[in-house]
Amino acid sequence: MRARAVWLQSRWIFGMAGLVLLSGMAHADAALDWLNRAAAAAKQQNYSGVYVYHHGEHVEVLRVMHRTDANGELEKVEVLDGTPRQFLRINNDVYCHLPDGKHVRLERNTMRRFFPALLPAQPASLLDYYEAKLGGTERVAGRLCQVVTLEPRDGYRHAFSLWLDKQTGLPLKSRSVNGHGSVVSMFVFSEIQIGKALAPQMFRNDLAGKQIQKASLDKPAGVAWSVTPPPGFVQVQEAVRSLPGKEAPVTHLVFSDGLSAMSMFVEPVDAQVQRLQGLSAEGAIGVYARETNGYTVTTLGEVPSITLIETGNSVRMK
Repeated sequence: MRARAVWLQSRWIFGMAGLVLLSGMAHADAALDWLNRAAAAAKQQNYSGVYVYHHGEHVEVLRVMHRTDANGELEKVEVLDGTPRQFLRINNDVYCHLPDGKHVRLERNTMRRFFPALLPAQPASLLDYYEAKLGGTERVAGRLCQVVTLEPRDGYRHAFSLWLDKQTGLPLKSRSVNGHGSVVSMFVFSEIQIGKALAPQMFRNDLAGKQIQKASLDKPAGVAWSVTPPPGFVQVQEAVRSLPGKEAPVTHLVFSDGLSAMSMFVEPVDAQVQRLQGLSAEGAIGVYARETNGYTVTTLGEVPSITLIETGNSVRMK
């Protein structure tokens, strides 16, 4: 009788464990469903609004307009305070209208997206590196939102919380938090209209009398780099750029896990210029710099310091 009681108790324990496991899987599936809705909404919905971007001690206010039709996507982003800047995205081409009103910088076939398009096309790819959970329901810009949290499974990325519009799934707020619980950055709409298609004229790309500059230069022959970032991060972009204050072109690499991203700049050492060395920060953006083979390698982004250090230290000349 005692053995039977133990056996029955064991069956009950394992049965309860199975129910907990199934419950956890159901919650994960529900969170992924919301992430899929959010990724699709940012691409397929028509919307316009004003949002605030907090990063460190800096705050920017931006207006975004997004239109989708048979020809693809149109997106316009204007910075409303400080130095005037305007970005116009036509599918995968981004035109940056510079403050002088005379020059436009063009980035072709770019992966660049603006808030609220934070998620990859297939959010399931994030679940190897983040645990997705459903939170509560909160209001943002007067609209009910479902909160979804993404907790990192390792120390190479920050945690994220997303506030997704209940009706459409469109992200209305995003917040990233470091391992110490401090907010790294946050986007939040103060006003938003969803569903109304703005007239195509609102996205007119005024290039009359302006000089178009290619953001990316032709890649020089003979110099190539091997980089091994932490698990989950893959190279999504490589370009050669001419940057203000730099005499020589700079190689620019971008790495992303689909949600977190970091940039790397590789340039010849300039003995006349004071150079960063080691780990530092510019507001919420971490920076790690080192020299190798006569080049300065600078890695930066809103990621943990260990991610920057390991990525920067992995650089090798091919």
